[in-house]
Amino acid sequence: MADAQPVPQGVDTGVPSPARIYDYLLAGDNNFAADRAAAEQIMKAVPEIRDAAWSNRGFHQRAAKWITQQGIHQFIDIGSGLPTVGNTHEVVQLVWPETHVVYVDNDPLVRAHSTTLLAGDGTTSVLLGDLRDPDGILGHPELRRLIDFTQPVGLLMTGVLMFVADESDPYGLVARYLRELAPGSYLSLSHLSADHKSPQAVQGFRAAFDTATEHMYFRPKAEVARFFDGLELVPPYQGAAPELCYTGVWGAEDPVAADTDGSRWLWCGVARRP
Repeated sequence: MADAQPVPQGVDTGVPSPARIYDYLLAGDNNFAADRAAAEQIMKAVPEIRDAAWSNRGFHQRAAKWITQQGIHQFIDIGSGLPTVGNTHEVVQLVWPETHVVYVDNDPLVRAHSTTLLAGDGTTSVLLGDLRDPDGILGHPELRRLIDFTQPVGLLMTGVLMFVADESDPYGLVARYLRELAPGSYLSLSHLSADHKSPQAVQGFRAAFDTATEHMYFRPKAEVARFFDGLELVPPYQGAAPELCYTGVWGAEDPVAADTDGSRWLWCGVARRP
């Protein structure tokens, strides 16, 4: 695959980035040789990684749709990644056409490629920002233009907190975003976990990010559950208890069939702020 696409300022094509690795795993073409090499390295250690990526993407879409169906008509999608089929605004605006969506990612390539796919009616925007700078994101004029913080918001953090080290206080960061949101808002979150996976596969997975723009941090189920402290988890599917589950299972019509090896790399949940 040739790298003929223009390179935005601030993008080092020789260093793999999570957004571009994820794009390659989802069969996208917004990636470079270093990203593809890192993705291939992961696939050797974790043959089911493409299943995991699609499972995570499916959870993101189903959760966003479900939150919209609860009457939420504005979303902040942090760590949105590169545009692909079924972007957040495309999913939620099928339910409510005037839904506002603000995408946030720290990869300049995301902003460069996302702007061409935004809804042309002023309901969507994309910001270059880092999850670890909540004040900068929450105070951004473009976000404030589209998001009314007196009304409930859907906060989407799909597969992004696994790139935040403990030293950066990921729990404090999530709490900071949630404090800004009105009661009745929802948090949707997924996170990589080494639970029930072999040490060799986990090490091979993690090693692919040792030279990337962000390092990888796996957290067990109990630590992922901490992100939802003070919130009301919703049942992930009909007949289930309100708890975390694997990404393939959330919102699935057939939870047994959806419980694949790839899906079991990620815990996820959706919860309401009381």
